[in-house]
Amino acid sequence: MRAARLSYAECSARERIAALFDAGSFHEWLPPAARVTSPHLAALGVPAAFDDGVAVGRALLDGHRVFVAAQEGAFMGGGVGEVHGAKLVGWLRRALRDRPEAVVLLAESGGVRLHEANAGLIAVSEVMRALLDVRAAGIPTLALIGGANGCFGGMGIVAACADQRIVSDIGRLAMSGPEVIEASHGVEEFDSRDRALVWRTTGGKHRYLLGDCEQIVDDDVAAFRAAAIASLQTTRPLTLAWLQAQQALLVQRADLGAGTDDAVALWQALGVAQAAAVPDLGAARVRALRPGAADTGAVR
Repeated sequence: MRAARLSYAECSARERIAALFDAGSFHEWLPPAARVTSPHLAALGVPAAFDDGVAVGRALLDGHRVFVAAQEGAFMGGGVGEVHGAKLVGWLRRALRDRPEAVVLLAESGGVRLHEANAGLIAVSEVMRALLDVRAAGIPTLALIGGANGCFGGMGIVAACADQRIVSDIGRLAMSGPEVIEASHGVEEFDSRDRALVWRTTGGKHRYLLGDCEQIVDDDVAAFRAAAIASLQTTRPLTLAWLQAQQALLVQRADLGAGTDDAVALWQALGVAQAAAVPDLGAARVRALRPGAADTGAVR
């Protein structure tokens, strides 16, 4: 009998770790018992979390030794502050020293924590640099995105720095969140209350069809686990040729999208069959629609 599906979006950070990785293999560094909290929130009268919203450590994934970090979307939307960011940076720097087979980031974040704006911005930039250092050292880096809060702001950029992105069909990935776009440019530009519009333009299906993520899966922890295992040995060398190829793809996308005002029209311009039906399709059917999956430069 097939086991019941466990929704990735509905799990907490530690529930995802427990279900994704080999049973009992997770060893956490700076756990809640260490009581490493933000030095800024108390001064603002904001409750703190003893892990500052992120769990970091090592685990086994199908017997492979990996480093894992999981952001807790239930605490301040997974926002990055000084301690949260420092834990991620320390985790990545330890990966450079200990050389795990891969680092796996379970990303769920609205970006920088507004309560710690400057410290959070600096922290995100340090996380990006540390992640790129890990990639440059040849250690595969994976970002898994499927939490209810999505992956936005600075953490959206961090995810883009990874070798591979695995996104669920209900996951969301973007630089700016819907509310931020609406606040900056008005509801006429982007109505954040239009949930169908939000998912068409930031959702996993859109990101997969545009080539912004390498794999799309159902909202199922087992599906995320299988996809992560399949990607463990995959790296993308950071070469000038690869960067130039990515820039060419962005230029091509901008040209194709000129004059379009909706994701469906862009999908049609990209040659996606049945573009209008995409929002109603499952991950497996969306995988079959991406026209000649772009060469990511990935190697094994």
